[in-house]
Amino acid sequence: MVYTIARLLLGLMFLVFGLNGFLHFIPNPPVIPAAAAAFMMAMFVPHFAYFVFGVQALCGILLLVNRYVPLALVMLGAVLANIFAFHLTMWPASIFPMPLIALALWLLTAWPIRSYFAPLLTAKT
Repeated sequence: MVYTIARLLLGLMFLVFGLNGFLHFIPNPPVIPAAAAAFMMAMFVPHFAYFVFGVQALCGILLLVNRYVPLALVMLGAVLANIFAFHLTMWPASIFPMPLIALALWLLTAWPIRSYFAPLLTAKT
């Protein structure tokens, strides 16, 4: 039950934020630190941000429809690592609540299916 709720909330969260990257229906915060703004410009000018938003939206859909969940979690793990690096280094005041909620939902979703990730930790093939 907890797994299903966490999976659906995580999927919804990343679908909404992924789509927001394309449609801009959530307003930007009024004040953004200079380093964060520079990084965001570096992501948007060459259109790299669209790739990231596409991954977020696709993984959100996969989680919502309960297909390829381990793959979606691995891909979102990389996205979450970058989200945390961004917030810790460039905008520490914004680490709460969304990045921490996303991490908690990711952990609640990944933990029950952790056996699916075991092959990824094989030292040699």
